[in-house]
Amino acid sequence: MESRKNAKETRERLRQNELKRNPGGSARDGFDNSAGNGNVTDIAGDMGWKGMVLLILVLFLGYVIYQFFFN
Repeated sequence: MESRKNAKETRERLRQNELKRNPGGSARDGFDNSAGNGNVTDIAGDMGWKGMVLLILVLFLGYVIYQFFFN
């Protein structure tokens, strides 16, 4: 148990030191990580079932409106 606590403390200390030395780098890493590497399962997992139902309804209504005006 003690080694786990020490490992957590070490990781946290290293993370804090990295933030002090390079504050913009971690923000860029977070932005780049989520910018273009996601897929539909990531979106669905992040939103939950209510958000996914809402997204499907919005897409469906958008398609119906598109068909109504352009056909």
